[in-house]
Amino acid sequence: MITEITENDYPSLDQAAPKLIEFYSKTCGPCKMLSFVLKDIAKQKPEFPIYIIDFDENRDLKERLGVKGFPTMLFFKDGKEVSRMEGLKQKPAIIKAIEALA
Repeated sequence: MITEITENDYPSLDQAAPKLIEFYSKTCGPCKMLSFVLKDIAKQKPEFPIYIIDFDENRDLKERLGVKGFPTMLFFKDGKEVSRMEGLKQKPAIIKAIEALA
């Protein structure tokens, strides 16, 4: 499941649940390619929450989470960031990071 959120939605997320949060830009080529990979992962793992956040429109949250560029994927478990991937990544690497959250 992929859901677009804003920094206003972020505090209401289930902090305990494992999740992937991706920061993207609408003008970023690698972000567009990554969106296809994430859609494929969402089909394969429909129960796993994937949240996407527009990098340019959510600057306060981007700075609070230390996101410097896009695309950036943050992996959370029990309310804490456990890993991070920057740039376009292959599906197997993302799946491995998701499975490490279990």
